[in-house]
Amino acid sequence: MTASSSNATPHQRGYRMPAEWEPHEGTWLGWPHELSDWPGKFAPIPWAFAEIVRHLARVEKVFLFVENREAESRVRTILKKSHVNLDAVTFFRIPTDRGWMRDSGPICVKNPAGEVALNNFSFNGWAKYDNHKKDAQIVARANKSLKRQLFLPMHNGRRVILEGGSIDVNGKGTLLTTEECLQSKVQERNPGFSKQDYEEVFRNQFGIAKVIWLKNGIAGDDTHGHVDDLSRFVNETTVLTIVEDNTSDANYPHLQENLALLKQTKNQEGKQLRVEELPMPAPIFFDGQRLPASYANFYIANKLVLVPVFNDPNDRIALNILAKYFFDREVVGIYCRDLVLGLGTIHCMTQQIPAAG
Repeated sequence: MTASSSNATPHQRGYRMPAEWEPHEGTWLGWPHELSDWPGKFAPIPWAFAEIVRHLARVEKVFLFVENREAESRVRTILKKSHVNLDAVTFFRIPTDRGWMRDSGPICVKNPAGEVALNNFSFNGWAKYDNHKKDAQIVARANKSLKRQLFLPMHNGRRVILEGGSIDVNGKGTLLTTEECLQSKVQERNPGFSKQDYEEVFRNQFGIAKVIWLKNGIAGDDTHGHVDDLSRFVNETTVLTIVEDNTSDANYPHLQENLALLKQTKNQEGKQLRVEELPMPAPIFFDGQRLPASYANFYIANKLVLVPVFNDPNDRIALNILAKYFFDREVVGIYCRDLVLGLGTIHCMTQQIPAAG
């Protein structure tokens, strides 16, 4: 199905982008296979993914993308050894380049009738990697069996490039993003797009009335400024934002700037946001490379919040802060010191499908 033949936007049809804490049907995940994403450290990665699948399969469906029949057989063996509820896992034999589903998967919207549709934005490998063409096809290929309403976002006659990790929403009309990701000439997704162009796209595709533009992302982030490593809504009026205490760290000035911006920002109703700080773990390096480790890269699932942890004293502080806001969910730390070598963790690898109804 497709709505591309109609001039009516999802917003005009009554669709909006739900917040991540609203009920899910399930989560999209792409099984890891690209060895170059974890150079010299790939061996533990499938087992780390299996642990994430194990937790998610307890609370919602998992839509798991694998390369082919042989890969599915191999993955099933790993999941069985990890005691995953395989009844909750649906396999899609669709090849991927990398499978970071937050960015190559669908960004979903929902209408007042409870119908869920998929926004299939274009994907160009973060305007950095050439091997992205398989990832760019996964939404359309998966939808041949899912048969959901599919929107192909356009603006000024061009197909729009957008990654799910570059935005975060409160479900009521306010969206967070960064200038570094969407306005820089470095890794430029949509050449020539102004803030006003993006705000029109967000309004048309997600029903957004207010866009909060933060400045820069964190050191080591090869997406060039994704907001899901920085600042996240935890309810309609509250944002958690990471801060760095070490004034000599490269992240310190940028995170202070973002914090100051948030403290003077209002939501779609003109009300002041509540802003709470999340710590950063101590810098993580591997083979001389600074890695983008951040507690903000958590994922909110049904009855569950999965939080990246790094064997750091601040793990406990971050988990306690999240537990305060998600008191009705289990808050589970997932060891990510190996995973973050792939330059992303839990939120980067997941993409939620809202529940219908």
